[in-house]
Amino acid sequence: MLRGAILGLSVGSWLCGQAGDSKPAFEVASIKPSPPPGPRGMMVGRFGGPGSDDPGRVTFRNFDLSGLVVVAYHIDYYQLSAPSWLQDERFDVVAKLPDGATKEQFQLMLQNLLAERFHLAAHREKKEGPVYELVVGKNGPKLQESPAEPIPKSELESAPTRWHSKLGGDGFPLLPPGRRPWEEMIGSRASWRYADTSMEEFAAMLSTQLRRPVINATGLKGKYDFTLRYVLERANAGDDSGPTLLGAIQGQLGLKLEPKKGLIDIVVVDHIDKAPTEN
Repeated sequence: MLRGAILGLSVGSWLCGQAGDSKPAFEVASIKPSPPPGPRGMMVGRFGGPGSDDPGRVTFRNFDLSGLVVVAYHIDYYQLSAPSWLQDERFDVVAKLPDGATKEQFQLMLQNLLAERFHLAAHREKKEGPVYELVVGKNGPKLQESPAEPIPKSELESAPTRWHSKLGGDGFPLLPPGRRPWEEMIGSRASWRYADTSMEEFAAMLSTQLRRPVINATGLKGKYDFTLRYVLERANAGDDSGPTLLGAIQGQLGLKLEPKKGLIDIVVVDHIDKAPTEN
């Protein structure tokens, strides 16, 4: 099996709601249609849950059904095969988790909630498709190994929550000082800072951004601090003053993305209702 082609997928549950003899469930869960957007649009977000400051409660605001399925199965959108209308209606979901629930248990709870309230039926399958292999370029990597010490807590806490974005002399957004991971986008230009990042983690981040599996084949085992500056692909045709993401990876990091074919795990939605049963 091609290592890395399966991105974050749990192999334990092949049918929605199937988890051995048990069906983990939220203690209480509410699903309501989201209100119409206001004059300023709408905020889409997920708050709380395992690993957050509020592990016993999770809230989804303005999530469409495709987004809920993606979270439930811990996949990226390109790994979801479902009717396009799943993006038409949005819902607010609030659920209370049992004490000590893990991320894996939370995902099963959400799968089971969708099966119960929307009659979701889904299965996993593999299909051949385009993937990338992340490899070291011919001149070697241009990466700085992360210091042994983690980023100081004082730096994380003192980092600005509101950074006044502006372009630097190189034409790309400036980043606040320090090592704290940060991303800035102004128009078509992006600056991303990574810290304490392994190549496995970097490949996973690229998979989400490129909407294609990225397999770490660099052989690099450490953790690294680095920054990427690039012009967004969708705008690059009219902007020749900066590299694309793929060009920046090669020129700034000494790495390369090579197109390949590989097996991709996907989740196929066999059935789902457009509206939930009542709370």
